[in-house]
Amino acid sequence: MTKRAWWWCGGWLVAAGWAGAFPVVSGLGPHRSWGAWAACGYLLAALAVVLVRRRGREVSVAVAALGAVLVPLLLLVLDGRGQSEVGVIERSGSLLLHTGMPYLAEPRTVEEYTPYLPGMALLGLPRALLDGTPLGGSPLGDARLWCAAVFLVCVLRTVPAGRRLGAAALTASPVVALPLCVSGVDLPLTGLCWLALVRAAERRPVAAGLALAAACALKWTAWPALAVVAALLAATAGRRAALRGVAVAVGAAALAVLPVALRAPGPLVEQVFAFPTGRGGLPTPAASPLPGRLLADLGPAGWCAAVGLLLLAGLAVGASLAVRPPRTAPAAVHRLALGLTAAFLLAPAGRFGYLALPLVLVLLSLSSSVSPSLPSSVPLSVPKGLPWAPPSSSPTTSRRARAASKPSSRPWPTASPVTTSWSTPRPNRVRSSTTPLSPTR
Repeated sequence: MTKRAWWWCGGWLVAAGWAGAFPVVSGLGPHRSWGAWAACGYLLAALAVVLVRRRGREVSVAVAALGAVLVPLLLLVLDGRGQSEVGVIERSGSLLLHTGMPYLAEPRTVEEYTPYLPGMALLGLPRALLDGTPLGGSPLGDARLWCAAVFLVCVLRTVPAGRRLGAAALTASPVVALPLCVSGVDLPLTGLCWLALVRAAERRPVAAGLALAAACALKWTAWPALAVVAALLAATAGRRAALRGVAVAVGAAALAVLPVALRAPGPLVEQVFAFPTGRGGLPTPAASPLPGRLLADLGPAGWCAAVGLLLLAGLAVGASLAVRPPRTAPAAVHRLALGLTAAFLLAPAGRFGYLALPLVLVLLSLSSSVSPSLPSSVPLSVPKGLPWAPPSSSPTTSRRARAASKPSSRPWPTASPVTTSWSTPRPNRVRSSTTPLSPTR
């Protein structure tokens, strides 16, 4: 067995140990069920790498996906078991359909709070639309399926075909498989942020802005990505492209959020901003012992200190974007992951599960190896003397040479500097070529 196969086997064994701990230490039923099935799937995946000689890695990924994603997700959806976030999303979709507002006016329990922006309610609409139909109780309305669909579509549209095995292994790994099966709430946010960064690195500001707008309409934790996308576009495509991308993102997100914010600003501020930060009418269940939470527990002064440190961390990341902007998708992913990690650690209220968002972003960049800063069609060099080559800046350049360097109004032939030998060209013709030339527009 090759050294790479041993690495794959070891990775699946680590995943099996991670999943196998949930039935022992977790107090949540969906987590225990997922852990039992996933541990078996990962162990079989490790065994497949050892026993299957041809395409052993592909077989192991398929086995891991079956045991850690497909089987537990199907069982949990059919039983109607999951984290409370699933019911919150589906209730907000029903409220949006019947009342036009995804929030309860006077929530009395933690489960009645909806700590998401209005865009998240769209993922709960399928359940509301199917209610009252013959498919009303079918699994098709489960919000987890639609959250997973958004994530998978974003990944498939960005990862090259030759690198999809790594993306599939990441999807079958515990960092994605667990939230996909039990809640799924952060997966569409992660996928849309990833899509926006990749499109920005490809110099596509409108596509990046639309993906970022969709993410910003789901949760306000996606808003830091706006600065990263703007810096990436400015560094690779120019300031105009950055302004265009930011304008599209802000405008489209405002169209999704402002109608609800103007109609009922009180519930939105209370449930989306005050409640997750520990300043709402009820204490938030996000109470992991992170630094910001420990400071907030000291009283009002501690809460202000946590917020102050959070703002300083944001300013530091913003300064790094201005001084040394990212020029590739992986560099932008790492900068966004750094900012989100600092935000989750220093927030007055948070949980360890929030750190899965920056972790999955980094793992996506590593598994897919996407690093475009220039489109592949941009030539790396232009042979000297070509009619469309830029004029030399030397003061000795003759007037005739500068005239020859300007493009003619007629279409000019193209040729590769590797396969074509060029004689000294004149402004309106090429003397000789070893390959046939095709006119370009």
